[in-house]
Amino acid sequence: MEKLRSALAECEKALEITRQESDERWDSLLRAHAELDNERKRALREIDKTQKFAIDRLLIALLPIKDTLELGLGTAGNTPDPQSLYQGMQLTLEKLNTVFSDFGIETIDPQGEQFNPQYHEAVGIEPMADVPPNTVCQVQQKGYVLNGRVVRAARVTVSTAQQTEQH
Repeated sequence: MEKLRSALAECEKALEITRQESDERWDSLLRAHAELDNERKRALREIDKTQKFAIDRLLIALLPIKDTLELGLGTAGNTPDPQSLYQGMQLTLEKLNTVFSDFGIETIDPQGEQFNPQYHEAVGIEPMADVPPNTVCQVQQKGYVLNGRVVRAARVTVSTAQQTEQH
């Protein structure tokens, strides 16, 4: 009987140790789960913050151009020289093109190129004898690509073969 009590005591002791280990592992699992949940929430906040302020650098780069345009408009009525107004507009456009380039924005200006529906939107066709068919013969609106992705396709008129009159 004594052996049985001793074995029972050992089993109870082993069971208590196993329960303690189980509780410790359960607590560890709960902490890991909470940590993972907190990290997920932190990542979502970062994504939200990044999306809200993603254009911050672009805006800072564009503000001087806006200032220049406003200054130019303010003096436009006071200058009798349209050439100086034209030069000011040209310089402002150059600044804007530099900002575009700095931010990975490329202009699509396909005059004379083969029509490409990935980059061009045909808004009209024009029969032309001196231009190969399916060639961009007029650009109504330039397009733009941001880091390899088309943001706005160029709006173009495309040439077609000129039809000959039959009698």
